[in-house]
Amino acid sequence: MTDTGQPDPTGTTARRAGWASMVGAIADWYDYFLYGTAAALVLGPLYFPGSNSTAGTLAAFATFAVGFFFRPVGSIFFGHFGDRIGRKRMLVLTMLLMGGSSTLIGVLPTYAQIGVAAPVLLVVLRAIQGFAVGGEWGGATLMAVESAPPQRKAFFGSVVQTGAYVGLLVATGAFYLFSSLLSDPAFLSWGWRVPFLASAVILGVGFWVRRGVEDTPEFRSAREEGKVRKVPLWSALRENPKSFLIVIGMRLGENVANYMVLTFAIAYATSRAGVSKNVLLVALIITSAASLFTVPLIARYADRYGYYRVYVFGAAAGICLAFPFFWSLDTGNTVVIILATLVVLTSAEIAMAAVQQPIFTELFDTEFRYSGAGFAYQFTAAVGGGLTPLIAAWLVDLGGGSGNLAAGYMALVCAIALATTVAVRRRIRATHKAADTGTPRGAARPSENTTLP
Repeated sequence: MTDTGQPDPTGTTARRAGWASMVGAIADWYDYFLYGTAAALVLGPLYFPGSNSTAGTLAAFATFAVGFFFRPVGSIFFGHFGDRIGRKRMLVLTMLLMGGSSTLIGVLPTYAQIGVAAPVLLVVLRAIQGFAVGGEWGGATLMAVESAPPQRKAFFGSVVQTGAYVGLLVATGAFYLFSSLLSDPAFLSWGWRVPFLASAVILGVGFWVRRGVEDTPEFRSAREEGKVRKVPLWSALRENPKSFLIVIGMRLGENVANYMVLTFAIAYATSRAGVSKNVLLVALIITSAASLFTVPLIARYADRYGYYRVYVFGAAAGICLAFPFFWSLDTGNTVVIILATLVVLTSAEIAMAAVQQPIFTELFDTEFRYSGAGFAYQFTAAVGGGLTPLIAAWLVDLGGGSGNLAAGYMALVCAIALATTVAVRRRIRATHKAADTGTPRGAARPSENTTLP
């Protein structure tokens, strides 16, 4: 696309927007995933000390959940101004807030040093992280998807997911490096802080890249046509109410599967199965590295054969693999655990996440897309991802240490995602069938990769 909103034959705009979205996503999600890993490994004893280690872990996961509940708030704020004054400015602000709060966590005194003020400040900084990332997905996704050619929207949109996994790779790698090089006392004392302090460097790189990109052609075109809404979120709720339910239903399974594996599995395997924390960290590093290839490949397949086909496969895989994944953790076998993590994340979570961007954004009109898609996405993150470690920990305790109830929860929400996706896909096919009536033989039929009427 060009500055006038017309197709860009060179693809320069799309590539620049894609790089800006990806680099910014790396910076923001590095910080966000860093906290999740720290919550599973060190934050409990440092900020919520007590004789009961399970209570400390639950408290740490509760602060993890706080960030999720501030994500919808952030999506409302950044979506409102992103739909009114532009995507780019909001993305720069989200990065500054995320990087700043993560750096401060790296220097935050512990409970032993300043008492109850330590966990209170930790919660505040986590809330700021959640507020910032609440505007990140919507803005970064729109920057990529709205600048992409029509037949490559999944591919360009997938850079956001790729950036998130690069952030996970770097965050997990940093924790693995310091936990391996340092003794447990040294790591617990100061080693865990270094990855948080490194946020300042990553922030600088991301800020430099993102501030040099222009706003999307679709947004500029909508603004020039006078389509800017006074309250974009209200317009989205009023004009596209079904789209919110679709996003929530489809995303719930992916989000729960994601944080069940990325966050809760670390705590479960180390405390219940006696597995070294480094085994899970290595599993996440390998999976994150593999995602650099699997995410774009899945997205390219979806551009050609259909977004919803891929999503159905991912949701079905989540149902089938939920119980085997927890059984693999119980074995304590390093190779089995690494392979299980790789298979579950790639075939279930990544398959769904790689095609979310064009599906969710195109369910809403351009003038309230940042607000509509962003709020629906982050609302699901709050009720799905944010509560997943807490719910899973409670279910494991309820089951006497067994992971079967937690696996059942994961399978259930993936079933909801599958049912929603199948229903939407059938509706699209029915719409196309009706549109085909009277169409000349040999004429082009609409693709599955279209929005609902």
